[in-house]
Amino acid sequence: MTEPDEKPSRPWHVFATYLAAVLGIFATTGVAIEILRSAYPDVPETALVRTLPGLLAGSLAASAGLLLTLLLIVRRLDPARLRLLPGRETGPSLAVMALGLLALGQALDSVTALLGLGEGGSLELIRRVLEQTRGPDLFAAVLVLGVGAGAAEEVFFRGYMQAHLREHWSAPAAVLASSAAFAVLHVDVSPVHMVLALALGVYLGFVAEVSGSTLPAIVCHVVNNIVYTLQTALGFGVLSRDVNAVAAVAGAAVFVACVLWLRRMTPGPTPA
Repeated sequence: MTEPDEKPSRPWHVFATYLAAVLGIFATTGVAIEILRSAYPDVPETALVRTLPGLLAGSLAASAGLLLTLLLIVRRLDPARLRLLPGRETGPSLAVMALGLLALGQALDSVTALLGLGEGGSLELIRRVLEQTRGPDLFAAVLVLGVGAGAAEEVFFRGYMQAHLREHWSAPAAVLASSAAFAVLHVDVSPVHMVLALALGVYLGFVAEVSGSTLPAIVCHVVNNIVYTLQTALGFGVLSRDVNAVAAVAGAAVFVACVLWLRRMTPGPTPA
């Protein structure tokens, strides 16, 4: 029954699929740029990519590239092998998982600000574009950046890469490899975004392993992206140095508490 899908589970095939996804994202991004040019012929391309339509088109292109790669290359998308079925998570544990990601994200953002590393790169661009976004534009940003991007990335990196590597490798190795691939996809002018993505990816990989399912990781990623989008758009970001210092310590403490709670309350991962 599983024989037709044996080949995609091999590590080399997983990484080949990842490379195909990167190329696919370049292709879908090119299509998105052409569509934007047609819709806004009087706006220079360099300015267009720094607008909300440019940001949303780029995010949609990346999500489409990831999912289309799975549809075109993986011969049989089995929900069980992608771990898209409910696992060991409960309501309280799912809430703790999401809280842990939010706390980690806030701690990392505050540390980045304290070190003066938050300027430049795609993170700064996203912040500038989302500021003062309201109404239908904000709703579109929540759907595309929050729901769409979060779900697509988790299906590919935790559902496909990590789950398939887990069939041959230990849990830590599968988590680190899929998280590194996730981080590389987020590299930009500044290396900060890649480092933050690596840390968040490792935690999401941990969530997928302790729950035995990709679904909690999807929920956590979507919640985190929605909160970040709304926080940025509505101007609720942490600004002062003193407040950032407190937020960094508090976020780290909450994150550690969540991880310890999950390790204590959740059984170990199911053998591959």
